[in-house]
Amino acid sequence: MTQEKSFKSRLWEFFQSLGKTFMFPVSLLAFMGLLLGVGSSITSPSTIKSFPFLGGELTQLTFGFIAMVGGFAFTYLPVMFAIAIPMGMAKRNKAVGAFSGFVGYMLMNMSINYYLTATHQIADAATMKQVGQSIVLGIQTLEMGVLGGIIAGVITYFLHERFQDTVLHDAFAFFSGIRFVPIITSLTMSLVGLAIPLLWTYVAMGIAGIGHIIQSTSVFGPFLYGVGVLLLKPFGLHHILLAMVRFTPAGGTEFVNGHEVAGALNIFYAELKAGLPFSPHVTAFLSQGFMPTFIFGLPAVAYAIYRTAKPENRPVIKGLLLSGVLVSVITGISEPIEFLFLFIAPALYAFHIVMSGLALMVMAILGVTIGNTDGGILDLLIFGVMQGTSTKWYLLFPVGIVWFGIYFFVFRWYILKHDIKTPGREDSSDDAAQAVAANTKARGKSKYDHGVILNALGGKENIDSLDNCITRLRLVVKDMSKVDQQTLKNAGALSVVVLDAHSVQVIIGPQVQSVKTGIEALI
Repeated sequence: MTQEKSFKSRLWEFFQSLGKTFMFPVSLLAFMGLLLGVGSSITSPSTIKSFPFLGGELTQLTFGFIAMVGGFAFTYLPVMFAIAIPMGMAKRNKAVGAFSGFVGYMLMNMSINYYLTATHQIADAATMKQVGQSIVLGIQTLEMGVLGGIIAGVITYFLHERFQDTVLHDAFAFFSGIRFVPIITSLTMSLVGLAIPLLWTYVAMGIAGIGHIIQSTSVFGPFLYGVGVLLLKPFGLHHILLAMVRFTPAGGTEFVNGHEVAGALNIFYAELKAGLPFSPHVTAFLSQGFMPTFIFGLPAVAYAIYRTAKPENRPVIKGLLLSGVLVSVITGISEPIEFLFLFIAPALYAFHIVMSGLALMVMAILGVTIGNTDGGILDLLIFGVMQGTSTKWYLLFPVGIVWFGIYFFVFRWYILKHDIKTPGREDSSDDAAQAVAANTKARGKSKYDHGVILNALGGKENIDSLDNCITRLRLVVKDMSKVDQQTLKNAGALSVVVLDAHSVQVIIGPQVQSVKTGIEALI
């Protein structure tokens, strides 16, 4: 039983860490996408035709340069995953993991090239795309996209953890320790590269099959996708599903300017860069579907919580709710509001899951075409309004008003009917006010008491590993009974999620990185 729990804990830790590392390249991609969106919209012929004063040479050179910078992340995304995964997942010597990830990725592709050359399967430039080959950093190899970077990154991580403390014979001592990691990575990934061409056909068929299932369900596909993301979110595993649809054939494949592109987000950026109309079946899985929830639904939840709070507690919780609304509306980060009701009212979260899925489906039915990753107001402005009325961005507002009304009345009714203890409604008003005030102060000024949080986690001796994603601390602890959940909440945590006997997540919000840094300094 103990062994099974230990394996389960390791499995949880692995998938949590893997999902978290996806956000490092994706966060850069999201920012670069904003640059690409601004640059492409200003330099597009339709914009110049509508606003001739933007057609000046200096203006076009400036925004053309901005678009070029924004296209960087799209072009080199696979190698960024190969570097980010071992860097993010490694518990020690992260820089060595990142370096080894690059070495492994390059040698994997060089070995694939060697195999294709030796077996006379290297295609010429005219037919390369048709047979599933591409140029990666100057190497002609199989077109694996982001999945190739993920494969290299994950294998490198395991090699790094296994061999970073290797001690060799004195004659080879120079190659011991961290120097051995890129060495074993280069040898291993060379062999992996030789094996991939033998297996890739079946892997590609499997991914294409998943993509076919999603795409064949028409507008019901976005609904299932939205439901899946929300179901996985409490466990911090939703980033894996997001990455699969955004960057692999599971999110569709399409030829853009003669080049085959896989993944919903990749296709959208390729169309944006080429100045082509956006494909509705692609954007159906992107920002547009989350906007009714992030911009309208979750603010309605916050307003319902505020209106149902005890009058004397409303001034205390106002800052907490307002900060959560701003984060949701501007950046598309929903956890600060979701975790206010997730664990105390699971039925409301189930309602939220269905409404989120319906939001994606409705926006797809209406033919809206707004892409990117976040689903906040910046995406609406840059990838909706600035791209012209062809994106049908204006349809968001009637949908959003309906979503606001439904969310507000359902949450208000359920909270009052079942006396749900949302912030401001707790029986022990003094303790509640103290907890909410601590949370609000911390979230507003990033002044969390790192020592209190560390002690509430059982002290540094109780922590096996500490990491974070966008909103939560991800920990593996030795003894879960030493984790004081109430103290963590009083210290500013929105919630505490215990996944198993050793894995726990502390939901902080957007300031989580500073909290993690402060705890690491104490450790």
